[in-house]
Amino acid sequence: MNGSGTAPAVPRPAYRRLSVEQRRSQLLAAALGLFAQRAPEDVSLDDVASAAEVSRPLVYRYFPGGKQQLYEAVLRSAADELEQCFAEPESGPLTQRLGHALDRYLAFVDQHAAGFSALLQGGSVVETSRTSAIVDEVRRAAAEQILRHLGEPAPGPRLRTTVRMWITAVEAASLIWLDEGKQHALDELRVWLVDHFVALLTATAARDAQTARVMRAALKGEAPDGPAGDLARRILPVVSEAAHLL
Repeated sequence: MNGSGTAPAVPRPAYRRLSVEQRRSQLLAAALGLFAQRAPEDVSLDDVASAAEVSRPLVYRYFPGGKQQLYEAVLRSAADELEQCFAEPESGPLTQRLGHALDRYLAFVDQHAAGFSALLQGGSVVETSRTSAIVDEVRRAAAEQILRHLGEPAPGPRLRTTVRMWITAVEAASLIWLDEGKQHALDELRVWLVDHFVALLTATAARDAQTARVMRAALKGEAPDGPAGDLARRILPVVSEAAHLL
């Protein structure tokens, strides 16, 4: 209390003058943080304004299309980040490169659990053909990155389908992991998904000459103590039981 018996005024935080791009980035970051914790339909523009410590009219100034425009912009920003998860130097064993990409991807999933689930499961009231196209673009970009690491300049339908099937499996495994309360450690999930990629590629290689060529080249770059070597040692005792089928 001050001398007049009233509580002293609490100073308001100073208004920060930012450039247009800085302010837009600030709003997107605040919105992404909210969408990471809640489904899109549960986030209002007032929530975004409060999180960014700005007024609601300021949010509208940058996103005159309202929540839908803001959500699409956030989705675009998240998509760009997800696409970068699969950007990896083309050196070292293939399974090592996949592991690095998955570490970044799964870290994003872990940090943006609610938003990631809403994004991939669909059904949101703010979902449109444009948002669906953005999500599909991430899948295609991830597939193209994987195909580039396989070193095949003209992948045929079987090889391309195999890679896209694996991307779908990664998404499904991520959603199940979130739905079941993150019961497994992230590194355990990553190892399992790399194993799945090798196994899926091997199954396709048994029926497709191009995939077989790619598979042989990839295995030459693997180390005995790496993921592929570990998988081979664990699989051999299992498949040995099928000797009677030969």
